[in-house]
Amino acid sequence: MPKFKTKSAAKKRFDLTGTGKVKRERAYKSHILTSKTRKRKRVLRQSTTVHPYEEKNIKRMLGVG
Repeated sequence: MPKFKTKSAAKKRFDLTGTGKVKRERAYKSHILTSKTRKRKRVLRQSTTVHPYEEKNIKRMLGVG
C-alpha cells in the first residue's frame, strides 16, 4: 500500500486532541465585527470540536486512522 499525502488545507485548519477528537476554530470572526455582540465575539474566540459525523473524513484527510 502506498502512503497517503496529508491534505494541506486540512493540516492548516484542524488539530487532534489527546483523546483523538478533531479540534477546529470557529467561523464568522474576521470582519463586520461591529454588528456582533461582545458575547458572540467572545464565544467565537474559543475553539471547538468537529461534529462526529465529519470526523472520519477529516481524519482521513489528515492521514490519521
